[in-house]
Amino acid sequence: MAGITPLATLRSLADTRMGVLHSTPDGTCVRDYIHVTDLAQAHILALDALESGGGSAVYNLGNEQGHSVREVIDVARQVTGVDIPIEFGPRREGDPAVLVASSARIQRELGWRPRFGELEVIVGSAWRWERQNCSVPPL
Repeated sequence: MAGITPLATLRSLADTRMGVLHSTPDGTCVRDYIHVTDLAQAHILALDALESGGGSAVYNLGNEQGHSVREVIDVARQVTGVDIPIEFGPRREGDPAVLVASSARIQRELGWRPRFGELEVIVGSAWRWERQNCSVPPL
């Protein structure tokens, strides 16, 4: 969500056409979300490892727990106080029901662990940043 205005974020979510009929508890796809600070910290650790003579490596980053798209929208509604309208539609062809990252390799090799795993913290932090740093007046 970072990098766009709060108003644009809400409009983007409102324009979301949520695919349903996935084999998940609420029918919407499940994804792993990560806080931007955790993402940045992983990059710093990887750069430090390279500067220390380590080789290049590929790492998956995530909290190793998924949240459904419906859960994300519900949290965004709670955090923003805006009733974000969502249009439900058919499942997109080829869209996997669940995608959750395993961060085991980066945890083992670089000692990285996500510090901000709760969805409310991830969405709330992004929303606060946007409201403080974008030129759109608060909603």
